[in-house]
Amino acid sequence: MHNYLCWYYVGTINFLSAIIFAYDKHAAIKGRSRVPERTLHFLELLGGVFANILLMYMLRHKNRKFSYWMWTWLVLIGWIIALMSFNN
Repeated sequence: MHNYLCWYYVGTINFLSAIIFAYDKHAAIKGRSRVPERTLHFLELLGGVFANILLMYMLRHKNRKFSYWMWTWLVLIGWIIALMSFNN
């Protein structure tokens, strides 16, 4: 049961993170107010990094900005390690 809650949480936070990340891309195209990078990174730290990594390349958004890219990949590595240790 505990394992299912973990995966439910990760799925939900990734869904929310994907919506906000896609909104930021849309806002960038339309010249509207953007989502702060701090907010995007916070959602990644909460677990939404999997969706954001995927969308970085699918939407071609923030994949050239090294500082954003570097922190996102570091968070991804941390989450992979955490999930691997949690499942053992």
